[in-house]
Amino acid sequence: MRFRIYKRKVVILTLVVVICGLAFWSSGRQKKNDSGAFPKEVETVRRSSSISSSSSSINNHIQMQVTPGVSRAPAPPPGVIQANETHPEKLKDKEKVPKPDVDNTTLVYRGIVFQLNFDQTIRNEEKFKAARQKNDLVVVVQVHNRPDYLKLLVDSLRKARGIESILLIFSHDYWSPEINKVVASVDFCQVLQIFFPFSIQLYTQEFPGNDPKDCPRDIPKKDALKLGCINAEYPDSFGHYREAKFSQTKHHWWWKLHFVWDRVQVLKDHKGLVLLIEEDHFLSPDFIHLLKLMSALKREQCSDCDILSLGSYSHIGYSSKANKVEVKAWKSTEHNMGMALSRETYQKLIQCTDTFCTYDDYNWDWSLQHLTVSCLPSYWKVMVSEAPRIFHAGDCGMHHKKVSCMPISQKTKIENILQSSGNQLFPKNLLIAKRLPANGAGGVAPHVKNGGWGDIRDHELCKSYVRLQ
Repeated sequence: MRFRIYKRKVVILTLVVVICGLAFWSSGRQKKNDSGAFPKEVETVRRSSSISSSSSSINNHIQMQVTPGVSRAPAPPPGVIQANETHPEKLKDKEKVPKPDVDNTTLVYRGIVFQLNFDQTIRNEEKFKAARQKNDLVVVVQVHNRPDYLKLLVDSLRKARGIESILLIFSHDYWSPEINKVVASVDFCQVLQIFFPFSIQLYTQEFPGNDPKDCPRDIPKKDALKLGCINAEYPDSFGHYREAKFSQTKHHWWWKLHFVWDRVQVLKDHKGLVLLIEEDHFLSPDFIHLLKLMSALKREQCSDCDILSLGSYSHIGYSSKANKVEVKAWKSTEHNMGMALSRETYQKLIQCTDTFCTYDDYNWDWSLQHLTVSCLPSYWKVMVSEAPRIFHAGDCGMHHKKVSCMPISQKTKIENILQSSGNQLFPKNLLIAKRLPANGAGGVAPHVKNGGWGDIRDHELCKSYVRLQ
């Protein structure tokens, strides 16, 4: 009898929480967190992705979105709890620590992200249904919070020949009306938005965001142990403790890779290429044309090429190079832009999840460099265009500390290069100008670890993505 009464109380309490959440949502008086007011932003995405077509369906959809956020608030990363449960004294201490306060807006927002990733609504699907074939190119853009650069990328994509045949996926770790407006402007191909569900924006006061009880970055380990901060046992190789703003990018990259290949329903049997780019990249009008030529050349002359790259940072001249590619060992410092990979390459890569997720470097590309010599069956071979079809427009960002960013000036420089080389674009065929010697030059090991990835919670969360449904 007591159990039934208790169960009724739990059900009633859950209903009250959901109803209060909905009332709080519709009242328009939600608290703002560091990321701004969510309701307007939700409406922006709803309009851009055509999730609901009437006021009644919007209300129903909001209710669906709220429920996962409140009743299925994401659990701690798999593995972390089990690791701590072996220490009874730590469990006792854990019980004394109050759980972080999470405002209702954030819970609702988590539910919306959960629902959008589940729905996977593709915009412009009918409009370009005839133009897109089953295994045509998929372009995945990793987006943070630089809308001005994202606009430049979208403008460059708009001018690409054959763009109507691609599926363009935007993978976000930050939600803003301005970014969603840029995505909504894409009317030239099919579009899907996905959202990294463990972003700092969704976990402002707890891991994987910044927990107030985390250790300060530069505190010595002996002092951290005395202080009793959460991650005192896990500094990085240089004695520093995690910074969420740096950890997030590697998390997002690995989650995105797995989600696109294994969780996006429309790509369930995709046998074509997936091109990985970022919000501050700029593409040439013939990048799709070039990838088709490179794919054919790979089949004919380089079956062991693992990655196709649209270009490196070093070459900017097109004269006599526009129809030439090189085959060489993959290097993170040269070939991390415009990487196109097949499902076969992805499946080999995902087998190295543990190695990637525990390597003490917060950079995803340096972590990949480590995999190529420590875990993959053989070092990566890349076929790369000598004359780049991709450019890095971002002079501001995580590794760039300029006071003022000028995306328009970057755009002008890139467009001048392309215009002066216009007659060199769209080659009829490709030639392999340079190739690794038969015995190979071997893979390249990272020259140094960069640290920033010593926290066991990051390791376990990263490894959990392959298990998430």
